[in-house]
Amino acid sequence: SWSAIKLCVCRPSALTSLAQDPTPQLLCQCILLTMALRMAHVARCLQGKPVWSRLMSSVPTTKNLINGKTVESSTSQWIDVRNPATQELLTRVPESTNEEMLAAVAAAKEALPSWSKTSILTRQQTMFRFQHLIRENMKSLAAALTKEQGKTLADAEGDVFRGLQVVEHACSITSLQLGETLPSVSTDMDIQSYRVPLGVCAGITPFNFPAMIPLWMFPVALVCGNTYVLKPSERDPTVSMMLVEMLEKAGVPPGVVNVIHGTKPAVDFVCTNPDIRAISFVGSNHVGEYIYELGSKNGKRVQSNMGAKNHGVIMPDANKEHTLNQLVGAAFGAAGQRCMALSTAVFVGDAQEWIPDLIERAKKLKVASGDQPGAEIGPLITPAAKQRVCDLVQSGVDEGASLLLDGRGVTVPGYEKGNFVGPTILSNVTPNMKCYTEEIFGPVLVILNADTLDDAVSMVNANPYGNGTAIFTNSGPIARKFQTEIDVGQVGINVPIPVPLPMFSFTGSRASFRGDTNFYGKQGINFYTQVKTVTSLWREADTRSQKAATTMPTMR
Repeated sequence: SWSAIKLCVCRPSALTSLAQDPTPQLLCQCILLTMALRMAHVARCLQGKPVWSRLMSSVPTTKNLINGKTVESSTSQWIDVRNPATQELLTRVPESTNEEMLAAVAAAKEALPSWSKTSILTRQQTMFRFQHLIRENMKSLAAALTKEQGKTLADAEGDVFRGLQVVEHACSITSLQLGETLPSVSTDMDIQSYRVPLGVCAGITPFNFPAMIPLWMFPVALVCGNTYVLKPSERDPTVSMMLVEMLEKAGVPPGVVNVIHGTKPAVDFVCTNPDIRAISFVGSNHVGEYIYELGSKNGKRVQSNMGAKNHGVIMPDANKEHTLNQLVGAAFGAAGQRCMALSTAVFVGDAQEWIPDLIERAKKLKVASGDQPGAEIGPLITPAAKQRVCDLVQSGVDEGASLLLDGRGVTVPGYEKGNFVGPTILSNVTPNMKCYTEEIFGPVLVILNADTLDDAVSMVNANPYGNGTAIFTNSGPIARKFQTEIDVGQVGINVPIPVPLPMFSFTGSRASFRGDTNFYGKQGINFYTQVKTVTSLWREADTRSQKAATTMPTMR
């Protein structure tokens, strides 16, 4: 039996005791146990792992990447990654040990001097090759993403593509990192300023965009001359590992990018390690606030993009068909697991009459496993996430909201164990309800009503979050008033999810962001570099100078 094998592995003397019993049955057991012990010993020699763990484990494990090598973790703590549509166990992710994390930072630190001195043209060419590899492997990246995260294949390709756009923009580094110079600020004196790498940087990424968010981070850092330690989400790390493998194929030297894994211990390590100069984070407010405070306390530059409650304001003069279609897609796409999901609708005046048509459109969305043809809404990431969404919907009902569409009981044939929630709509919601104050992060749309545009603007501005908002209208003056008076970092006019393209920057504000410099675009370059200013004096008459000047230089 397995218990007997374990006994003999742990205490070989037990085998001797069994061998002393002459009965045929026990002798057979003795022979089998001896064979098992020898096989286990061979496995231990080949794999370098404890005997019992090799006997018990047949599930693939996710590796660390340290100094260009994939390294099996020696940890005893593992996190299961399951397909959210089936609960199939896909891989186990380690809580990387402190020694492994130190080795990752040491590798990045060792690689920094040579990589930071690599010509900007060489780094640019590396990004050209990297973007080509991403484009070439788009389908396989999307398939792996769907399997671990759950979103539909079409949405997964969009996830990869939006990250690819950041890589493509990073190829413009020869223009983005230009410095400034001013000759002859004084007689024979020139001043120049230019941007130099920070050093070792780190990224902590969320589960909902396992391709796009890492690509917001390490390509920008690397093309600026930094080295990197990435901690992908422990819920879906495979796409990040695939991207880093492609990066190495593109020509990035060993140690320039390293990958560790884990939960809070890994986060604490990143925030406190003295060799890490900057941290990029995308995720929840609770974690983001913690990282910002701890990282800043330890002298690090931090950009922390966090939660949201994005409002869509629907005016009566808007194009009805366009508005309702955009609202349904933005509220329920990706199962609502977007920090830019349009999770709150504010219907102004007579636009409230459109709500029944909205419900009918939402009912037609197909809930299915993300890899199935025609799927429009996939599963939530974990059973716990599903339960939280259902609980928040129930809290709205308990507090007096009207449940116009209930997707909590949806079933998907063949995927009964999946974490599915169908489109759900709550109306007559008020700002004091829990379903409004908390980010639901599921396929749930909450509806509030406003009599006028001014009321709607006040409602949006009173909410603490500032990630994104949108207005739907055919009136230029109304749109201009809205964009001027609204206190939100990213505004869409007839655009439901106004995520800027990478030639701009992601500019969430207020409670949705902590830090001074946002992601990608020009601000991303600024985040991953620091300014160095050089003032030089080459005097024509230097040989005629008779004595040192002791007065304050006046730069004449």
